[in-house]
Amino acid sequence: TMLILLSPAKTLDMEAPSRVSRPTQPQFMEESDKLVETLKKYRPKRLGTLMNLSEKLAALNVERYENWQPPFTNRNARPAIQAFRGDVYTGFDVDTMAKKDLDHAQKHVRILSGLYGVLRPYDLMQAYRLEMGTRLKTRRGSDLYSFWGTTLTDHLNDELERIKNPLLVNLASNEYFKSIKPKVLAAPLVSPVFHDEKNGEYKVISFFAKKARGSMARYLVESRAKTIDDLKCFKELGYNYSKKLSSDEKPVFTRSEKAARPYVVQPS
Repeated sequence: TMLILLSPAKTLDMEAPSRVSRPTQPQFMEESDKLVETLKKYRPKRLGTLMNLSEKLAALNVERYENWQPPFTNRNARPAIQAFRGDVYTGFDVDTMAKKDLDHAQKHVRILSGLYGVLRPYDLMQAYRLEMGTRLKTRRGSDLYSFWGTTLTDHLNDELERIKNPLLVNLASNEYFKSIKPKVLAAPLVSPVFHDEKNGEYKVISFFAKKARGSMARYLVESRAKTIDDLKCFKELGYNYSKKLSSDEKPVFTRSEKAARPYVVQPS
C-alpha cells in the first residue's frame, strides 16, 4: 500500500469555504511553535533577506507570524489540501475530487512542510511562508534540515511499518525530499520523473513536472494504486511510462509536444 509524498506550495487560498467536516490537527505543533517563536523575532527587512522576498511579501509574512495562533479551527485555518494552490495542486485539482477519494487521500498522502513538518490533507494550517531550504538558524543548527533532523523520517517509518506491503512514492521536490533520510526508510522508495519534449529533446521542465506530480498523486488516490505496476499505468495529461528510460527506483514518464497540446498552454 502506498504512502505518497508531496511538496507544499507558496500560493495559498485561505478564503474558500472548507469542504472538510472533520478536520485534523497537524502532528508537530510543538515544533511549529518553536519555529514561529524564532520567526517572530524577524522584522520585515531581515525576513526579506532570509527568504529572498519583496518588501510587500516580507511585511505580509511578518504579519502572518505575529498572528499565528493555535488552536486551529475552520474559522482561523484551512485544510492543507485546500489551502495549497500552486502548480502541483492545480494537477491534483482537489475542487473536483469526490469525498470518498479525499478520505482515501487523508490516509495515503503526506505533504512535507518547512513549518509543519508533515501534513495530512485534512490537517488545518494557517497561512505561512517557510521553504524547507531556508537557512533559518535555531538551537539545532543553521537550517531547517538541521531543525527537523530525523523527525520526519522517523514519523514516516512509523506510518510505513503499520502498512501491509508498504511503498513510499516520492512526488516531492528535491528541496523537500532532502528532509528525509532515504537509507533508513522502512519501505521501498519510488521517485517518478516526468520528461517533456521541447525542440526535439526530452527533459524535465519544472512547470510541467510539478503539475504532473499532482496529477499522478490524484491518479494513485482515485485508482487505489498499491504497487509499482499500478503506478506505471499512469497516462494522465498525455504522459506514458518509458520502460527504456526507467529504473525500479526512478520510473520515467515522457510526453511529446504533440501529446501535451490538449492539456497545457506552453510556458513562455
